Amino acid sequence: MQTLGIGLIGVGKHGERYARHIVDDFPQLRLVAIARRNPEQLAQQSAQFNCRGHTDFRELIEAPDVDAVIVVVPPTSHPQIIASAANARKPVLLEKPAAASVEAGRAMLQQTRRAEIAVMVAQTLRFNGVVKSMLGVRQRIGRIHSLRIGQRFEPSRPGWIDDPAIAGGGMTLHTGVHCFDLVRLLSGLDVDRVACEMSRVGTARSEDNFAATLRLGGGAALATVAGSRATASRSGAIELAGSNGQLIGDHVLNFGSEVHGTAVSQLQVPPPAATVREVIAAFSTALQARQPMPIPFEEGLRAVAVADACYRSAASGRMENVEAIDGR
Repeated sequence: MQTLGIGLIGVGKHGERYARHIVDDFPQLRLVAIARRNPEQLAQQSAQFNCRGHTDFRELIEAPDVDAVIVVVPPTSHPQIIASAANARKPVLLEKPAAASVEAGRAMLQQTRRAEIAVMVAQTLRFNGVVKSMLGVRQRIGRIHSLRIGQRFEPSRPGWIDDPAIAGGGMTLHTGVHCFDLVRLLSGLDVDRVACEMSRVGTARSEDNFAATLRLGGGAALATVAGSRATASRSGAIELAGSNGQLIGDHVLNFGSEVHGTAVSQLQVPPPAATVREVIAAFSTALQARQPMPIPFEEGLRAVAVADACYRSAASGRMENVEAIDGR
């Protein structure tokens, strides 16, 4: 198997997880370069991971020993990175959210299609054991008509995440896209309309609390999605109601149940796995086998389109349509 040279753009707290997994868990990958703007931290981390350091991501992308690029930076930086990767014809693994807005994402999608480069979006919850267990038995509860998905987390560290000019949005964009993607994945239906309310509990410039109602498939199913990043605890509730029963679980607390009538049976949920490692494995396997990406850019952009509609709904006080994304 050919060894792939990986260039990593963004080596903050989350980006460092990618770096450690590449170095420790994948003999078929070699971390050849990292990029970050702080020169002192760059020098320290490039020595730590025994790789080259760049303060300019363009130099990293253009380097001949970089076969693929992993991007772990705020979504407002994605367009210029994708433009550079498209110009260099380099495949990309892009941290979610795929884009800060549908408008920005459409421009990126056109560039990747013209350049014919592979792009995968790291919707990590698709690799969660509870989610995979539910997908495995979903057909047993019949046609799904109702979903409830929620995420509750501790407050994020102060910094760029509460600066809309850098982050592009608050929790609805950064964490909500996980939930919106799961709604589509678990139901098999596209979201077409949303109504949403947002609030600020501990943040100053962006929302850290939201609740949304989603209509799927022209009314074939309804979903409620809620998120809070202002509590001293964590949970990730998932509930699916079908014509023959229910699936109930929590992707953070790692349990799942199947319900028929009042009879409850426990799903066989594997121990928690490092989903970042699973994302890297899926990306590298697709590259090595020259197969389509398991989560192409269009899929990530569909979750952003739902977030976009949520922001419009919160501002207008009305239900808003979700923009369709061409998946040709």
